[in-house]
Amino acid sequence: MHKLISSPQNSLVKSLVVLSEKSKARKQTGSFIVEGRRELTMAIQGGYHVQKVFYYKELLPQDFDVEQYPSEAYIEVSKEVYERIAYRATTEGIVAVLNANSMHLKDLTFKTKFPLIMVAEAPEKPGNIGAILRTADAAKVDAVCIANPKTDMYNPNIIRSSVGCLFTVQIATGSTSEILRYLQKEKIDTYAAALKEDSELYHEQDYNKSTAFVVGTESDGLSEEWLEGSTKKIIIPMLGEIDSMNVSVAAGILMYEAKRQRGF
Repeated sequence: MHKLISSPQNSLVKSLVVLSEKSKARKQTGSFIVEGRRELTMAIQGGYHVQKVFYYKELLPQDFDVEQYPSEAYIEVSKEVYERIAYRATTEGIVAVLNANSMHLKDLTFKTKFPLIMVAEAPEKPGNIGAILRTADAAKVDAVCIANPKTDMYNPNIIRSSVGCLFTVQIATGSTSEILRYLQKEKIDTYAAALKEDSELYHEQDYNKSTAFVVGTESDGLSEEWLEGSTKKIIIPMLGEIDSMNVSVAAGILMYEAKRQRGF
């Protein structure tokens, strides 16, 4: 069944704006916003349940059928409403509300004997998280873990910068202690990227066994808990004037070195 909302003052429209802007609202309702046809398709393929699909006909192809997205409700909106609820200007006429999925460590499953995991500790910028997820999808790593997250994973900026890869990569969140204990329990070797005197060159290690890379923020690096608890500290050589690089770039270098060693 379809209905039409034409007023930006509609209570449902207001709740969508809050859901898009406020992490607290996403956590309280257990739901979040997805924009764009590709992103919504990827979310559905990733096992997410769609509550409502909002669409603006003028931005959709003439023969487009919104019911291709399994949803509890389909709601047509006016141009004014769409401009109010769309986070981006070019989202192809589709905005949807989905149920958030669990991101617990206990829910991680691995199809490979020697999983490859990327861990980021306390990443502050949604754009960096999105870039790590996008590279993790490209490298087909088995999971991404976010330790001590500073933002919820359904932040629209993470979804946008990951180009929908939030829905294609296994993700778990937890404290540093929880994730470190999990990796140790699963007998997964951890390699902490750190600028330390006893760090070894990243490309001289063997990543053919169960491996987790751990990266920290550019400003603070990794916590002592990771430095002390990891199997080994590694370093990417800095050949220029600066002593660090963007965290998502460092993560990409490490993931692809492991994939290179494993023959892609």
